[in-house]
Amino acid sequence: MTGPDRAAQVIVVGAGPAGSTAAYHLARQGVEVAVLEKSGFPREKVCGDGLTPRAVRHLVRMGIDTSAPGWSRNRGLRFVSRGVTLEVDWPESNSFPGYGLTRIRHDFDQLLAERAVAAGAVLHTETKVTAPLRDAAGRITGVSADCGPDGVPRDLYAPVVIAADGVAGRLGLAMGVTRLGSRPVGTAVRRYYRSPAKHLDPYLESWLDLRRPDGHILPGYSWIFPLGDGRVNVGLGVLNDSRTGTTDVRKMLAPWLERTPQEWGLRGEEHADGPLRGAALPMGFNRLPHHHEGLLLIGDAGGMVNPCNGEGIAYAMEAGELVADIVAQAVSRPAGHSRHRMLEQYPREIATRLGRYYRLGRVFSSLMARPLFTSLVTQNAVKSPRVMGAMVRLLSNLSDRPGADAVDHLVNTLVRVIPGDKELRRGAHGAGAER
Repeated sequence: MTGPDRAAQVIVVGAGPAGSTAAYHLARQGVEVAVLEKSGFPREKVCGDGLTPRAVRHLVRMGIDTSAPGWSRNRGLRFVSRGVTLEVDWPESNSFPGYGLTRIRHDFDQLLAERAVAAGAVLHTETKVTAPLRDAAGRITGVSADCGPDGVPRDLYAPVVIAADGVAGRLGLAMGVTRLGSRPVGTAVRRYYRSPAKHLDPYLESWLDLRRPDGHILPGYSWIFPLGDGRVNVGLGVLNDSRTGTTDVRKMLAPWLERTPQEWGLRGEEHADGPLRGAALPMGFNRLPHHHEGLLLIGDAGGMVNPCNGEGIAYAMEAGELVADIVAQAVSRPAGHSRHRMLEQYPREIATRLGRYYRLGRVFSSLMARPLFTSLVTQNAVKSPRVMGAMVRLLSNLSDRPGADAVDHLVNTLVRVIPGDKELRRGAHGAGAER
């Protein structure tokens, strides 16, 4: 640290994709930034390990070489449902590359953190933040943390604090940020398997017809994502909804894998590589506001997982870059009203970019909890390459704005006509927060 009190101009809590991306872009703009990460690197994370073109764009913007060993490129998505198999390539567009990637989270986060350090950020691992520090007005001024392997307690101060502490979101909760129970939360499990037959598959495979043992169809999907190193990441994710009842997601994986061909090597324990792990997916801005008493929330800490497809990394990185651009402007201003006004641009801008799209996603996820609609998608839509191509662009948020073709225009129109998110707008402190 740079002194007994002041840690940096900006403290970022958490070195996942959101925190490391924010730190990288802050450091690139000359901002003194300290990243506090409770674990060491490399570290295990529960994830599908799949990266859409939206995420690839942000990796490219950070200068990460995705042609190096450990990265595996894919062409698109393969959908499997009720005996039908359909392959849909990622769309090539002006905004996004026409390919996706996979990379295990064991060292993915470390790569991003190293890029942030190379740009000038200071990374402190094994530093567990325990509480926010506040001034007399209740605004955050820093954090208390247990630092180093011995857990030495220390108070660390900075003019701006960014919460990127993941699913638990403890810093935001301690500051009074609300979890919105009416918004979707997913549950996902994954496990690695050694599969020579599938590890070089050029497509990410998604099985759409996901059912409970009693035959009840569920809003979610299962996946087989090739890693290119002899292994695949297999798992499934389910939207938690009162209409679907209680589901033990962990118990669903083995019965589904029994449906896969024997030669894939995904049945039983013989080819398993590691334990079954699970995690929650905070979706659709289910934690608000994104700026509260000086604290800025990004990634899972802000509930930023896409409610359409369960993707979180792309949006974590997007929020990280956005918050960095705004914070860099804010710290150049004197403390007080001018700086606060600049920080308020962050929740307004994140609402502008994603508010209506996530509202549409919540509508879609709600419909997927209805068996009739889910059957329509898994039985009929999957037979049409044109329909599924449009759905990939919609659910993965890969349309150009302004639109480059009819599908883009359709997707953009759907987003534009969806009613605004009142709770998000209130959290952004302005009626004009969404466009």
